[in-house]
Amino acid sequence: MSDVRRGPFSRPARGDGPRAGLRDLLPYLAEHRGVLGAAIGLSVLGAVTSLAQPLVVGDLVRRVQAAAPLGALLWLLAALLVLNGLISGVQHYLLQRAGTSVVLSARERLIRHVLRLPISEYDRRRTGDLVSRIGTDTTLLYAVLTQGLIDAVGGAVTLVGALVGMLVIDPLLLGLTVLVLVIAMGVVGGLTRGIRRASLAQQEAVGALSADVERSIAAVRTIRAAGAAERETTGILALATRAWRAGVDVARASAPVVPTATMAMNLAFLMVVGVGGYRVASGALTIGGLTAFLLFLFLMVLPIGSAFGAVTSVSSALGALGRITEVLDLPLETGTDTADAELCGPLNATADPDAPAIELEGVTFAYETGDGPVQVLEDVSFTVPRGSRTALVGPSGAGKSTVLGLLERFYEVADGVVRVGGIDIKRLPREVLRAQYGYVEQDAPALAGSIRDNLVLASPLSTDEDCWRVLEAVNLAELVRRSPQGLGAPVGEGGVLLSGGERQRLAIARALLTDAPVLLLDESTSNLDGRNEQLLRDALAAASKGRTTLVIAHRLATVADADEIVVLEEGRVVARGTHAGLLDTSPLYRELAATQLLV
Repeated sequence: MSDVRRGPFSRPARGDGPRAGLRDLLPYLAEHRGVLGAAIGLSVLGAVTSLAQPLVVGDLVRRVQAAAPLGALLWLLAALLVLNGLISGVQHYLLQRAGTSVVLSARERLIRHVLRLPISEYDRRRTGDLVSRIGTDTTLLYAVLTQGLIDAVGGAVTLVGALVGMLVIDPLLLGLTVLVLVIAMGVVGGLTRGIRRASLAQQEAVGALSADVERSIAAVRTIRAAGAAERETTGILALATRAWRAGVDVARASAPVVPTATMAMNLAFLMVVGVGGYRVASGALTIGGLTAFLLFLFLMVLPIGSAFGAVTSVSSALGALGRITEVLDLPLETGTDTADAELCGPLNATADPDAPAIELEGVTFAYETGDGPVQVLEDVSFTVPRGSRTALVGPSGAGKSTVLGLLERFYEVADGVVRVGGIDIKRLPREVLRAQYGYVEQDAPALAGSIRDNLVLASPLSTDEDCWRVLEAVNLAELVRRSPQGLGAPVGEGGVLLSGGERQRLAIARALLTDAPVLLLDESTSNLDGRNEQLLRDALAAASKGRTTLVIAHRLATVADADEIVVLEEGRVVARGTHAGLLDTSPLYRELAATQLLV
């Protein structure tokens, strides 16, 4: 069974790029149906008050012509105008609120989804583009509500009511008006597809620009040191120009919309005035009737004009929604699709006490790339006994870090099996599996925030005393005490305020704080000087008592005292044993040791 599942708002995969329609908005709108329902109700009520005004004005004109008393008609017209204004104000507030709420809902879904994607998706996608979808694309959804969708309901009522009123007053004038407007709507409808296509291209260009800006800022020191700032600037400006051109394409595609709508409305008005004046002169229509007809025409033209004007913004929003739903269609990493129900509790209650802490049996794995699979591990088998310290060594690219990724189930093995405590890890929920590990990555990333934020990432209930204890263990406490902010001292974006060794020790302290039974250490001392390396080795040796440790190391001196050393080469296990034994039996290990002056 696959280790991924589709999100609750996912749809079948598309092969022709991200598309979306108004129906894709329904899950978002349903969450705010109360506010939207009130807005729709006010929109209908506003339409009714608007439709009543031409009738009252027509009656007023007839009474003036007949020199009849106006009575309460003036007060009724004033009341309708005031009521219509109040309704419009409240409806505007509700629509703005609903629009911002829809944006929030979209961002919540995207954030929850993006942070739970399989690791392989992050390997294939650019971070800046994902950030652009969460920030820029979701903002455009605001236009769908505030520029047409809900107003369309009241507009439809107004349109139908105006058509009925105009039909009663003069069917001939109505026919001429509808003919002009139908032609205009046909032209605008033909433009809509081009606008949406141009808007999608614009959003993709903005996403690419955001991704490159994020990449360059993250590596700004490397770029400056390499003297590549101007080249990077040129490349980013080229993407900015591409985004500009895409925006120009949107403007070009949408440019005919407003003139078409304007010409249609002006032509309809002129036809009604001209033909209507002739019919008044011939006695076929009264002045009051023509006045009411013109007012109905204005009422009908307003929603049509609004619809024409909203075509560009709504098309852009739907293009952005297509990019959003494309991400929401991506399968999620899940820890429950293959997990056994009885294994959803603490692992210690179900693990075999006599089984090795970790066992790989015939494990084969390949990374999927656009050019096909890249084989990394092939028929890898070894065990890590409970309470032991096992090291993985070998040349760069041998597959050592991939082994830890498979243990964490960042990726799934193609063949073979990985067991923890005698249990196939595919049977374990990921949250249960990962709770067994204190994991230190190769580049030891630090999250923007404080020392405390980084330490308690995996153990949020830890106290300050716990934090100081692990900082002492990794020889970092004195450095933190020198800061007036103590545990609240900031580490900077990506830990830039710390040295490489300090980031590494902070990551190890975070792993120790979890008190996990298994430590997975990937090059955990690579950035340390000799003194701190020895202190940290002593601390890890003390912390490893009663724990299982699997450590990756290029510097063999750091693992020479390991209980067992597993030697990997080109994705295969080529030797196993102790440091002394491997010096006698493994040519590759002996070569590695010789290059590091250990023999």
